Amino acid sequence: MLKSQQVRAVAPEMDPLRIGMGWKVEDLDKPQVLIESTFGDSHPGSAHLLGLVEEARLGVDGSGGKAARYFGTDICDGMAQGHDGINYSLVSRDTIANLIEIHAQATTFDSGVFVCSCDKGVPAHLMAIGRINIPSVVVTGGVMEAGPDMLTLEQIGKYSAMEQRGEITEEKLTWYKRHACPSCGACSFMGTASTMQVMAEALGLMLPGTALLPATSQELVDAARRAGVLAVRLALGGLKARDIVTRESFENAILVHAAISGSSNSLIHLPAIAREFGVELDASDFDRLHRGARFLLDIRPTGRWPAQLFYYAGGVPAIMEAIRSQLHLGAMTVTGKTLGQNLDDLRASGFHERAHAFLGKLNLKPTDVIRPWDDPLGKDGAMAILYGNLAPEGAVVKHSAVPREMFRAKLKARPFDSEEEAIKAVLERRIKPGDAVIIRYEGPRGSGMPEMFYTTEAIASDQDLAKSIALITDGRFSGASKGPAIGHVSPEAASGGPIALVEEGDVIELDIPARVLRLIGFAGKELPGAEVTEGLARRAKAWKPRPSKYQRGALKIYTENAASPARGGYMD
Repeated sequence: MLKSQQVRAVAPEMDPLRIGMGWKVEDLDKPQVLIESTFGDSHPGSAHLLGLVEEARLGVDGSGGKAARYFGTDICDGMAQGHDGINYSLVSRDTIANLIEIHAQATTFDSGVFVCSCDKGVPAHLMAIGRINIPSVVVTGGVMEAGPDMLTLEQIGKYSAMEQRGEITEEKLTWYKRHACPSCGACSFMGTASTMQVMAEALGLMLPGTALLPATSQELVDAARRAGVLAVRLALGGLKARDIVTRESFENAILVHAAISGSSNSLIHLPAIAREFGVELDASDFDRLHRGARFLLDIRPTGRWPAQLFYYAGGVPAIMEAIRSQLHLGAMTVTGKTLGQNLDDLRASGFHERAHAFLGKLNLKPTDVIRPWDDPLGKDGAMAILYGNLAPEGAVVKHSAVPREMFRAKLKARPFDSEEEAIKAVLERRIKPGDAVIIRYEGPRGSGMPEMFYTTEAIASDQDLAKSIALITDGRFSGASKGPAIGHVSPEAASGGPIALVEEGDVIELDIPARVLRLIGFAGKELPGAEVTEGLARRAKAWKPRPSKYQRGALKIYTENAASPARGGYMD
């Protein structure tokens, strides 16, 4: 007996309540399918999702099931930037996951379709799927089109910094702002939204080839309808989410992440998702799998093209074909077939040829967007985990976006206790070549772990600073960030981590190839390791915790219970 029917048998109020909202009597006996969505007028990634929800509903109802639509919209990091709204970003992920758990468990469903698009919505849905463990299929809302001259949103931060420095006019900045988002969908670069859509397919929870479809395409509409049909089949077959997603699935996802130079925020989201699936995953897994991995995707922010072109070059299946020899091809997927079988089926069906048709109109070849295995953009993945006395539990750097000049450096510490102080110093040109800008008390327990987006853009858009300084923080970065940015420093300052002990003029050593981030001297002078250790110990004894910034509400709950950045920043 389906679980929904078992619950129905012991809850006599359920039938009349459902009839009261318009259900027919014959609907009560059908497989019950939850359709969760982040639809809402919150941002372009979610504003169009109701249409996909309706397509999924039609697929469910037309296949002998009964769909129930539930909503918990997400927020947009772009709209939250530049003010304290960004502090709510990461906590929204866990809040949405909790809401889906409540929806699924309070009523009980036999399977689910999860319709989402963006930075926190996709990881929240994936976390919830692992937690509730029902047969599940994910539909992501695709990617928006690029603007004129292939303008994309991640360039706005750069242009804003240029306008503040007087390098472009206010009118020019206004033109850029009014043309950067010409349609719905995830922003058209390989930021966190696009990366997490790709991760959902790489984990095996999406119909093959459906991640990051153009948001305005008929293919996406068709995919949503097919997902509803599949959800009924999954309900009757009983293939649950944890039957599909295993450690091998996560390793596949990390290898795909390396190939696409995915967002650094994946190092927060994937460990948090893995935890809900009962899989232990941490930053060291990323470092191990990125070493020697091929970086193939020539998509912004590290590449040339908008993410709109990703699907037309073959999307996730093309990436997987390129790194096929590295993948666990026996990993199960939502289709009931293995990853290897799905790839074979797509190749035989002409999927790649259909996807490539659009590129010809732009005089591009698929290999212009997704490089072949033997001609990669890089051969050491995209991410590295740095360790040392400044980050005993690790820090994250997207080295594929770091200028080569900054791979090894000894820098002068310039500590700031908030991003606002740091960006003011950058824009006022008080930061000089050879500095290490330290932004602390911005981790999960400090302020909710906001993005340092504007500071990274201000640095990356300054040709002198971008190749001569580093930004080091216990906060995180936008998936669009580029330049010498090191984040997720753990333990964080609010927990008494060594980053809280850094003083003006300390000497910081950065060595990305050696995976090192450490403090090696005080007051501009390098010292023997034992003296540095003793000095840090003295500072630690004098350090005192800061009172919480939040005395009520969601951020109070989150900052009091958040795990470290290295573990995924989830509410523990």
